[in-house]
Parts: sequence; C-alpha cells; structure tokens
Amino acid sequence: MKPLLLILSSFTLLYSAFAAETPNIVLINIDDLGYADIGPFGAKISTPHLDRMAKEGMKLTSHYAAPVCTPSRAAMMTGCYPKRVLPVPHVLFPAAAVGLSPKATTVAEVLKGAGYATACIGKWHLGDQPEFLPTNQGFDSYYGIPYSNDMGPGAEGSKSNPDQPLPKAAAKGKAGAAKADAEPETGIKGQAQPPLPLIEDHNVVERVKAAQQHTFTRRYTERAVKFIREHQKKPFFLYLPHNAVHFPHYPHQEFMGKSGISLQKDWAIEVDWSVGQVLDTLRELKLDANTLVVFTSDNGGPLNQGADNTPLRGSKGSTLEGGIRVCTIAWWPGRIPAGTETKAITAHMDWLPTFGELAHCKSVGELKLDGKDISPVLLGQKGASGHDVFYYYAGFNLQAVRSGPWKLHLGKNELYNLEEDIGEAKNVAAEHADIVAQLEKHAETMRADLGDKTKDAPGVRELGRVENPQPLISADGTVREGFNKIAKTLP
Repeated sequence: MKPLLLILSSFTLLYSAFAAETPNIVLINIDDLGYADIGPFGAKISTPHLDRMAKEGMKLTSHYAAPVCTPSRAAMMTGCYPKRVLPVPHVLFPAAAVGLSPKATTVAEVLKGAGYATACIGKWHLGDQPEFLPTNQGFDSYYGIPYSNDMGPGAEGSKSNPDQPLPKAAAKGKAGAAKADAEPETGIKGQAQPPLPLIEDHNVVERVKAAQQHTFTRRYTERAVKFIREHQKKPFFLYLPHNAVHFPHYPHQEFMGKSGISLQKDWAIEVDWSVGQVLDTLRELKLDANTLVVFTSDNGGPLNQGADNTPLRGSKGSTLEGGIRVCTIAWWPGRIPAGTETKAITAHMDWLPTFGELAHCKSVGELKLDGKDISPVLLGQKGASGHDVFYYYAGFNLQAVRSGPWKLHLGKNELYNLEEDIGEAKNVAAEHADIVAQLEKHAETMRADLGDKTKDAPGVRELGRVENPQPLISADGTVREGFNKIAKTLP
C-alpha cells in the first residue's frame, strides 16, 4: 500500500501545482462605456474599486473592440476579426435568422475542454434563437438578456430613461408599420420589437419591464458572486457582460443621482460597485493570487447619450479612436505588475488565445485566429509586444489600418500619428507618402482575405442560420413553443 499511497500523494501534489498555475478567469464587459467614463482613464466621477484595480494591475491604453456591440462580442468569443466569424452589417436584433455559428469555437469551449467551469451572466448579443445561445456555445450556464436593453417595447421601458414618462403602446391598427421594421436576416427593429426576455439556461423566466431594468446590474453581480463561491475549488471562467451602461440608463434606485451629473454616470458608479463585489469576493476566498480579471467595454461610448471618450475623437459606431478604442484594465495580483500600463496594440480577439495559453489549452494552436497571445504583455515580460498591424472594420467595410503609431483612414487619405496626436486632429498624409503607401499595402493584404464592402470573401466563414426565427416572447406574453419548459405565458 505504501507505493500506492506515494503515487497518489505525488499525483495530488502534481494536480495542486497544476491548479495553482491555471488561473481562474473573469471577463467583465461593460456596454457602451466611454474611454473616460471611469476614474483610471480620467472620469470626473468616483470609481474607487476600478481605481484600486488599476493601481494593483495594468491599464491597456491602446486596446480595441469594434464600433458596435455584436461584432465586438464575436471577436471576444472567437479570437477573430468579427467579419471573419459573424459577417453582419451592424448588430443583431430580436428574432434574427442569423447568429454566431454553433460550429465556431468559442473561448468558453476552449476553456471547458481544459476542465474549466464556465458561466455567462448578462448580455449575449450573438443571436437569440436557441441554437445561438451561450449554453450551445460552451457555457455550462447562462443568465441574462440576449441583446441590448433597448430592444423591447417602448411602453415597457426599453426606449426611454426612467426619468422620462413611458410612451404609450402603438395602436393595433398600425400593424403594417410594425411589420415594416421586421427583417428576418438580422431581426426585428424599432417599435415592432417583442418583449425583452430574461433567460436562465434554456428557459425564458421573466418578461423585462421598466421595474426589472433597474435590478439587472445588481442581479448579475449577485449571480457572479454565487458562481465564484460555488466553483472556488476548480478553475472557472466567468464571462460577465453587463447591460449597463447602454441606453436606456437604468441604475438601481440606490445609485440614481449619486454622480450629480446624469443617469449614465450614476450607472457607471454602480458598475464600479459591481466590480468591487467581484474583487472583494476573490480576496475573501483567497483566490485573488490565482485569478485574472479583465475589465473592458464592448465599444466606444455614444457621445449623444452622455458618454465621455476624452481625449479620443469620435463616438460609438465610428472607426475613429473614440468609437473603437476602449478603457481596459487587467488585474492578477503577484503576476501582472502593479500600477503599470501598456501602449501595445491589443484587441478583444486576443482574449481567446491569451486565456487559452494561460490555461494550457493545446487546442488553441489548432485554431486559425487573428488574435494573439498577449500574456507576455500582461505579465510585463521584457520585449513583449502587441499587434504589428490592426484593421478597423465597420460591418463589411475596411475603413482604417494602424501600424505602430500610424493610422490611415482609407478612402479619405487621412493619416494620423496616434502617439503625438491621439485625438486625430492633424492629418499628416501629405508629409508621409511612404507611410501611406505602406499602410495601403497592408490594407490590400486584408482585402484579399476578408474583403471590403461585401460580406463575401475567401476568409469569411459561414454564418449560423435558422429557418423561421421567432421572438422568444410574443406581444401577449406567450413564450415561444418548444423553447420554455417553465412557463407558458409571462405577465
């Protein structure tokens, strides 16, 4: 028995050592947060938890998402440029016929294959039909709204802030106008949108109205803390994509008015509270030294809805820096150098290869990815670098390309040195024809792969697609047949 005990003891020590080197991973993704909407990036509001996170971790000051949320999330989940894996012109809406293909390999599937428990808590926005939801994309569990919190009926609170009166429901005689807003390919738009569904795993459990909108940051946070506590003894991947701070702005009542500026800033303060709850839980459970936490946004902030992208030029939806460069912090006490920042060009498509490398996932090397492992950058290794070239896509269109400090807006012949001119104010194309030619050559290389102004190109992969897509909740509260095992109708 002694040799057997020795073998078992050795195995236990080996497993413990492996587990200690395999970090838990928490990815917090905020919706429509401006570059300067949090303290570490210059906000005027108080965000003490994020301030501490930055002091204990690293700021990524040249980190890129996409101009809007669906493509940004596609890059984050797949490690690829969004046009490669989810070629849609803008974002997805309720009852879209297309979504992220179930054939795509997601970061959740990679980590699940390495023994991680996986959970998605919050906004998904990669397709709302059952085939596209998180539990069919590598997540053990899901709790959240499948798209933005403004994609529901105006009369139920989805089209106006809580300090404004709710609009009346559209008259039944206007069904023709509502029908005109339905596009089977990308979903139902405008006033025709069905009720917002709250989903738990495979079931619609709630019809979201104004009162519920106020509660989601808190409810997501409570679920996140519960997940961490329940899975503290094995590696876990928690993806926490908040609906905050997307319009309409619904902070919890306890946070309304706290900023003294706007509901959008109130909600950013609640987001800071949420981050504090997650980090405090990790500290309490003594998981902080073995947990990588990333905080970021899905795109630049919308200036017309109160976001602040200072010192960047531009807003959500554009490929100016203010539309696509996002405030990002990485935290891993003892591993990521405290109080540091990097100007390395990094992007959401880097999270899959980075997490996969840290989790010792051999399968990552078998994937064709556009992202790269940026763990050397995060860990402060000497000589570590980000992307040599980054491409700015908006939908099907390649609009800009960056290499080093140089950014060229294609078709406009506008060249900016982002290290000297982060606000893209001085066009220096006439003075640097050689740089313009070099960046144009990079653009031609990418056009040959992913194309430009068309969704058809050699490197573009197949969309996920379903026949006869249906809303998850109809206007009368009936839950889609065959989808829900809990409730037939919701009030």
